[in-house]
Amino acid sequence: MNSEKLALLLTREMPYGKYKGRKIADLPGHYLGWFAREGFPSGELGMLIALMYEIDHNNLRMLLDPLR
Repeated sequence: MNSEKLALLLTREMPYGKYKGRKIADLPGHYLGWFAREGFPSGELGMLIALMYEIDHNNLRMLLDPLR
């Protein structure tokens, strides 16, 4: 896992939708699961949401604590 990508989860904000303005790392699990079922957006945003989904799904959110 790339630490630069983990750091991006803490700085990039959701640009649209119900959670617009919220950091990717702070998106709720049910919202991440919705993307997993419906499809992740293209580009960097989709990659970050997919990464956060994997972190959340595997109960590894504590990996982000040292970076906060």
